[in-house]
Amino acid sequence: MTRVRHNDYGVLSPPALGSWRPELSVSVVIPAYDCQEALERTVASLAAQTYPAHLVEVVVADDGSDPPVHLPGARVVRVEQGWGRGAARQAGQLAATGDVVHWLDSDMVLNPGHLEAHLRWHHLIDHAVVIGETRFVDAPGDEGAPTPYTLKTLESTRWLRDAGASAYLLHTGASSSVRRELLRAAGGVDPGLNMAEDTELGYRLAQAGAVFIPDPEAVGKHVGPSTVMLREKEVHRHNWSYLGDYIPDLRWLRRHPRRAWLVPYVRVVVTATTYEETRATVDSALAGTLVDAAVTIVGPWGELTGGRRASLDEPLLDLRLLGNLYAHEPRVAFAESAPASAAPAPFSLRVPAGWALGAGTLSSLVRLAEQDTLGLVSAVLAETATGVVAARLERTAAFARAARFPGAADDLVDELFGSLWVGGDEHGFVPADEAEPPGGDAARWRAVAAERAAELKAAKAEIDRLTAEVERLSAPAADGDGTKGPLSSLMRHLRSAG
Repeated sequence: MTRVRHNDYGVLSPPALGSWRPELSVSVVIPAYDCQEALERTVASLAAQTYPAHLVEVVVADDGSDPPVHLPGARVVRVEQGWGRGAARQAGQLAATGDVVHWLDSDMVLNPGHLEAHLRWHHLIDHAVVIGETRFVDAPGDEGAPTPYTLKTLESTRWLRDAGASAYLLHTGASSSVRRELLRAAGGVDPGLNMAEDTELGYRLAQAGAVFIPDPEAVGKHVGPSTVMLREKEVHRHNWSYLGDYIPDLRWLRRHPRRAWLVPYVRVVVTATTYEETRATVDSALAGTLVDAAVTIVGPWGELTGGRRASLDEPLLDLRLLGNLYAHEPRVAFAESAPASAAPAPFSLRVPAGWALGAGTLSSLVRLAEQDTLGLVSAVLAETATGVVAARLERTAAFARAARFPGAADDLVDELFGSLWVGGDEHGFVPADEAEPPGGDAARWRAVAAERAAELKAAKAEIDRLTAEVERLSAPAADGDGTKGPLSSLMRHLRSAG
């Protein structure tokens, strides 16, 4: 199976439509509510697909229509748990039996090659999320066009190949597809969301290692405008009230300096040692400028009993004290073993107990990883006779994708996303016995000021580079014709071409 670096699916070579032999089955899942006429039109377009009919099943999730939906040629399941689009999509995908689940809205009409265009990518890799080209039309026979937002995003990212970690933002329930195994590994659809459930699912698929592929030949026509087109501000007002909790990547929805969030941006993992060492590490992680961090403390918590014990002399006293200390801290969780993945959090920091983080440590490590969408940043803390002691900032999506291939995880992450070693002291790590107690807002603001200074320094360097480039392009050329350098030559060429 071909390995895709970041989201650059250009290394894949899909076959031309009509030139290959499909093998995977597909379940087309359509949520529906009081839309019998539109559904009949949609299902009719599915009957005209070039993809082999024996490999296609149509599952309609009826979300309480009155009268109930009736569609020959489709399997209709009633939504029994909850209501709304999230509940309907989840009910539909749980009933699906195909290798691939293809989401489809009930007001879509598909071009004949639509399913084939989707499925050819799933035959190449098992972690593709294919996004069809949804065109908005007034009537089924119109040609229509995608939304300006979609076109701008595609054109500015080479059709998502340069979109990096944000490729999931174009994931839509109107026309997208994913392997059923990957969908269920990511947790399926959140049945509690009745709007933006497709964006939230796209985010979790990204954390599961997905590659997002838009296909312009997978054309589907959305009859009539979408709700966003009609009521954009109201839709955003509604969705942004909760998406900040679910999608940490939407940093602009998390501007509050102190509140807690459902999904952390970084999950810090610490294996418990002594009470003092572990406390120093946990407290410092919770006190940093990156406020949406959470901590998991790993230890044999199941061995702590509630029975009579020698309060000051029990064998696991340090573990008991840590449990007491963080029992009511909502950002701290307890685990018997280190979690294999931090999902749905986009990052985890694995740090040994006894090392304290500076106020800006998490922020600076994440900023470093985000610059080049790195999969792993390792910070050297110490060198001992047994090897290097390091803290590791791991990108959840990178390690999830690497797990799909044989080989050493770190080597695969380096190949697929890139990795970097840095000095721990450069990013504020210090031994616990040398650390200052968490200093509250004053320490935070000092770290924030340092972060802003670093950002300004980087911006100034970029301005200087661009200025030098402009000066180079504007410099006189030694061609003896009285004109100036490459800029003038380019302009002359353009004028002559015109």
